[in-house]
Amino acid sequence: MHIDIPSLLGAGIVLIFIFWLGILSLKIKLPSVILYILLGIVLSQALYHNEILHFAGEIGIVLLFFLLGLEFSVARLGGIAKKIWSAGLLDVAVNFGFVILLCWLVGMDVYSSLLVGGVAYATSSSITAKLLDDTGRMANRETEFILALLIFEDIVAPIIIAILMALSLSGNVSSIDLLFLFGKIAVLAIGAILLGKFLFSKLGKFFDKIDDEEFKYAFYIGIALSYGGVALLLGLSEVLGAFLAGMMLAEVKRLEPIEHAVHPFRDLLLPAFFIYFGTTVQFGEGVPMMFFLLMLLLWSLVAKIGVGYFGGQMYGLSKRVSFRAGLSLCARGEFSVVIASLAAGTIKVFAGIYIITAAFLGMLLFQQAPKLTNLIFGKPKRKKQENLRVPGT
Repeated sequence: MHIDIPSLLGAGIVLIFIFWLGILSLKIKLPSVILYILLGIVLSQALYHNEILHFAGEIGIVLLFFLLGLEFSVARLGGIAKKIWSAGLLDVAVNFGFVILLCWLVGMDVYSSLLVGGVAYATSSSITAKLLDDTGRMANRETEFILALLIFEDIVAPIIIAILMALSLSGNVSSIDLLFLFGKIAVLAIGAILLGKFLFSKLGKFFDKIDDEEFKYAFYIGIALSYGGVALLLGLSEVLGAFLAGMMLAEVKRLEPIEHAVHPFRDLLLPAFFIYFGTTVQFGEGVPMMFFLLMLLLWSLVAKIGVGYFGGQMYGLSKRVSFRAGLSLCARGEFSVVIASLAAGTIKVFAGIYIITAAFLGMLLFQQAPKLTNLIFGKPKRKKQENLRVPGT
């Protein structure tokens, strides 16, 4: 039964829920993303297809990808790619390519196979980064590798989303369509690089002369929304446009004021995206494709651990540290939700259950990673401390 409530009342109640769920996530040490999706599922009857919630969530996800793009100037992208490309490609092959093959073998069509492959591909950046910080593992040897792989996924995932967006609009796939699609992505990316190098790189001093911060907020968020809108105009994903907008502004070189300005708006609006996603998950017909769901979850864990183990050694880590990295990469989150939002019917329910379960299992493996590593490789031997010698003695 659908319930009509005033929009203002609905918005207020949702914001109050977001506050209390945020507090609860800190108390029970559970990522707030999971609680927001569960809230959406609970409120699905009252908020089903709510346009205000949808629009607020869309802006939130655009700002999330805009902030990710800020971390990647063109020069930094080149440096990371040289170190992580082999592990990144292994990740794409086993967590995206092989899952597509599995879906095709169980009888899914091409679009559904691509969509489930996209949902299973990326590790959650927000969950992983938060757990690294919460567990005091930021200084560990595997952390640089984990973050580099997350960055690689942050670059690949928007491209997957753009392809799925275009396929969902056209409903047909041909080699010419794909070439046209990649051409539009290239135009959007080259446009962002040129604007960043020749326009935004010269705006730093101009911004320094403007004392009123409110004008700057409007400009930064306006750039993110506008370039996201240009991507939509080209039939691509708005998150790809927002990511490229972030890359453009990364050339300003004064990132702290931009991040300081955009973060509060993202933090306020992003939960709406996850809640809206929860409202679209309907369990009227129970859990679909139960056996395949269990098989996919098992493969997703094995594949991510394998990427960490073998990819970490390609990166230069020891077997022990690489295994610990693999156990820390299993959680799925925001990218999977973005891709699942393009699904409909049974696939959307399937993807929703997969994401929630994979996030729980991923967090559990992350927290147990040191113990499991000791169990398999034994406790590390402590190095003997050599007595300090005074030179000349």
